[in-house]
Formats: sequence, structure tokens, C-alpha cells
Amino acid sequence: MKTLDQIAAELQGYDPNALPADAVDEFLSRLVEPVTQTERVGLFDALDRVLAADLIAPLSVPPHDNSAMDGFALAGAQLQTGQGLALRVVGTAYAGAAWQGEVGPGQCVKIMTGAVMPAGLDTVVPLELTRIEGEFIQIPADALRAGDNRRLLGEDLMAGQPALLAGSRLGPAALGLIASLGLAEVTVWRRPKVAFFSTGDEILSLGQPPREGAVYDSNRYTLFGLLKRLGVELIDLGAVPDRADSLEAAFRQAASMADAVITSGGVSVGEADHTKAVMRQLGDMAFWRIAMRPGRPMAVGRLQQAGRSALLFGLPGNPVAVMVTFLAFVRPALLRLMGASQTQPLRVTAHSEEAMRKKPGRTEFQRGVASRTADGSLQVRSTGSQGSGVLRSMAEANCLIRLDHDQGNVAIGDPVELLLFDGLI
Repeated sequence: MKTLDQIAAELQGYDPNALPADAVDEFLSRLVEPVTQTERVGLFDALDRVLAADLIAPLSVPPHDNSAMDGFALAGAQLQTGQGLALRVVGTAYAGAAWQGEVGPGQCVKIMTGAVMPAGLDTVVPLELTRIEGEFIQIPADALRAGDNRRLLGEDLMAGQPALLAGSRLGPAALGLIASLGLAEVTVWRRPKVAFFSTGDEILSLGQPPREGAVYDSNRYTLFGLLKRLGVELIDLGAVPDRADSLEAAFRQAASMADAVITSGGVSVGEADHTKAVMRQLGDMAFWRIAMRPGRPMAVGRLQQAGRSALLFGLPGNPVAVMVTFLAFVRPALLRLMGASQTQPLRVTAHSEEAMRKKPGRTEFQRGVASRTADGSLQVRSTGSQGSGVLRSMAEANCLIRLDHDQGNVAIGDPVELLLFDGLI
């Protein structure tokens, strides 16, 4: 396991006092190592879990050629360009059981969606394209081609081939895919345990009466929602006062129980508290001033306790800065800890509805509202005031507008990158 100094030495131009956002991602990708323990879970418990090994299909899906729709199955060789076709219906094939009869020239079988294709038949004419005349059907000229409306054996998955790859995060479609293979359980990486708490004497817990100079703890509940949505195992340690003994006890307890620890508050330059001192005492720490807005101060490292190590992410105290640093850096790091192969959020491009001021030399994340124009293209506007304490703006937004490190001012109509909240928060 590399020390933080060794990781920093590997990064060209590393400067903890002016660290570009891209360098943070690179640093964390070298710091975070995935969990190594696995477990077997049932499919109802597998949503959002991370697959620990390639899932090899034990059978083909579909397991036989079958009909893609209700209609009539026939031998496609009988179709002739420019000519209609009359066929005699000699039976009906239902889904769930193979039809056992024989089909000769000039004959067809009525067939239901999903039914096994009778031997020798390779084409299905939809019911609505035919005209039924007693026990015969009439098919118009050039209504279909040989092979139409047939699902092939193994068209979705072939037995012996990977159905899902290790590191895949299992969504609803993946659960259905696994079930289609007849598998009731799957091997996944265990859920990482993440402890979190807020720090500061100015923090009030819910239920306490208001007092001058104090604010209610919103960050803990924001982090709870972000972590719950991510799918880790949560350990809530509450709000910790700014006293060395209380902070040390909280950090030691968190490190003894969790794979990662997240705090909010106490990492800004010049803050008159004990948080950074206790972090240094208990672990290998780096304190950064990131070239970004909001969320400039951040601490990362490893806490050592009782022979085990826990990752530590010290986030700013301002509510919006907490969310932005979590989404930009901590969430991808925790996905890596979970064993996921895809850790970075998908970015999409939209056209700005307004001009935005931006200084080159830092990455900015502005809260935005994305929408569709009449022609279907994506557009975005800011939520207004972008102060790092304006949590209401995050509640109103449905995306973050990401303005890159070297980017300058944005004009109306300019393309900008978005991180959509759907699925993230």
C-alpha cells in the first residue's frame, strides 16, 4: 500500500495548495483499493450491488427459435417477390409448449408470441397482415421477407458466453437478465461500510432549541441521502463538538468500524478547531486547496486504528460545497471501493440559456436546470445565486454545470457539460 507522499510523487506538478480537479481524480484512483470480500445474495437483494466475477450464461437466451409476435409461422422459401401467398392453417403453437405436428408445403401454423418455432418454419407473418378465409390465410405480395419476426436461439445470450462482466453495477435490467438465465443468486462484492459525522460547535442536532450563532446540521442528512442512494452500509456518528477528545474518540470509533469515513467541516485554511490536528495525529493525511468552486478545501487520507486502515474524506462545511465535492470526487472513489468498473458519472452536453462569468484556472460547478427545447435539444440555465451556502439552489437544480479548468466566460448558446442528478442524488 503506497503512502500519500508516494502517490503525490507520481503525479506531475502536484501542488496541494493549487490542485486541479483532474489531479484529484487521479490521486484518488491510486489511493482507493476495492474491497476484497464477496458474498452470495438473492436477486431481490442484488440491486445496485457490484458483480464480483464475470457471469457466464449457463443456457442460451432464448433457448430456442421462437416467434416475436402473434401471427402465422411458415417456411420463408415459399415467399416469391411480387406474388401473394395462400396457406392452409394446420394447427396452433402456444407459448410454453412445442407444437408437435408436421407442416407440409402450402401449410402454416398459427403461433403466439414466444412460442417455439415448429420444425422447418423460419418466418412469422403478423396476424394483422393476413386475411383469413376459413382454414386458409392470404398473405399480400411483398408483405414480408424470409426470416422476419423470428427470434433466434441465443440471440440475446449464448450459453458459455459472459452475460455480465465483473465490476458491473447491477441495475433493474441486469436483475432481469440474471433471472432469465435461471439464476436465483449472484456473487457480489460486499458493501463497504461508510461512517460519517459533522463537526463544529456551531452545529445543532435536530430537536435542539435554536441559539444565537448556531445552525442546524443539514450536511449529515445530505450525506445520508447521497450514501443511501449509492448503496453502501451507513454508520451515522452524529454531530461531534469541536473538542480534541471528542473528535479523537469519533475518528477512532469510525476507523475501527468502517472502510471509509466522511466528515464535514473543519478542513478550511485558518479554521480555529481541532479537526485537522486530530486527523494528522491518527493517520496519513493530505490537506488540499483544490482549484475549483465551490468546494476548495478538502482533506483525504487513511486513518489507522487497531491494525486496520480506513479511508478518510474531510469535506468543507458549506452545504453546497459538501454536495459538489461528494459528487465530483467522493462518489467515484466510493464506487471504486465497491469494486465498480464504471466510476465516473456520465456527462452530457447542453446549450447555455444565459451568459456565465468564469475565470480560467479553476473548475466550476454551477447548479443548473436542464430542459428540452421544442426541437428536442438539451438546454440549461443556472438556478441563480451560486453561493456555497445556498442549499435551496441544489434542491431546485436537476444538474451541475461543469465548467472546465481552462474555460473562460460562457456566452448564450455556448455548449457546456452537465452532470445530471438523476441516479446520482
